[in-house]
Amino acid sequence: MAYIMEEMTVREMEEVIKKTKTVIIPVGLPEQHGFHLPLGTDIFNAVIPPRLAGDRLNAVVAPSVNYCFSGGELMGTVNVSPNTFGLYMSEICSEFIRMGFKNIVILLGHGGSENTDALRSTLQMLLRRDKEKTKDVAIAMMDVQELSQIGMQAVEEHDYHAGLIETSNMLYWKPEMVRDEIVLDEEEIAKNLRTDPDWYAVSSKAFDHPFVIESVHQREEIKVGVMGYPERATRELGEKVSQEIVDNLVKLVDDLEARLHA
Repeated sequence: MAYIMEEMTVREMEEVIKKTKTVIIPVGLPEQHGFHLPLGTDIFNAVIPPRLAGDRLNAVVAPSVNYCFSGGELMGTVNVSPNTFGLYMSEICSEFIRMGFKNIVILLGHGGSENTDALRSTLQMLLRRDKEKTKDVAIAMMDVQELSQIGMQAVEEHDYHAGLIETSNMLYWKPEMVRDEIVLDEEEIAKNLRTDPDWYAVSSKAFDHPFVIESVHQREEIKVGVMGYPERATRELGEKVSQEIVDNLVKLVDDLEARLHA
């Protein structure tokens, strides 16, 4: 079953680690999600699936880490440096390894290239520098949408952020938090955001020279920040995506646990 760590005692944790060596760490952040979804959407993305898995999930579910790096700059978005985030997560993983956990699953409610690159790099360094302590430790990390075939198909069709999938999921998970009015940026901006999820960022230099480091910011013309097709969202689709996420999360944990008994 899903063992919710913040609800457990020391004695209960001592008993649980005899039953499972897997811990799931949900990760999200407060981030712009248009005018129709709450700032906490990415937190819900990571927190809700392990709880929905319930008795099917043989893992400890850690308290969520609710700050990382978005790159967005609209009101309500809280960015933590990717390097700081990566190091912080490395410290958290080290503590679970100290407790005796052998499988760590980092479930990202928010991905983002800067975010995931920094996290992967610091976790690789953890495994590299503490080779003896971590030799039998498996650390897995994935964007929650990677656990859904429907979600990944939507990405191929240029639906990324606050669009069809995230809106459908929220209609299923937290319908009371989804606003009725859907607002997009101006047509050309909305099109560019759908075409390339990295278009939102623009770079500049104080001095135009190949040795000078670029400064990167969100484009000022972005006022809403939706990257996809939220107008197509339905609760029914959210339920299907959610089921895929839960099923694949359960399978991943089962596979990780099985390797310890092979």
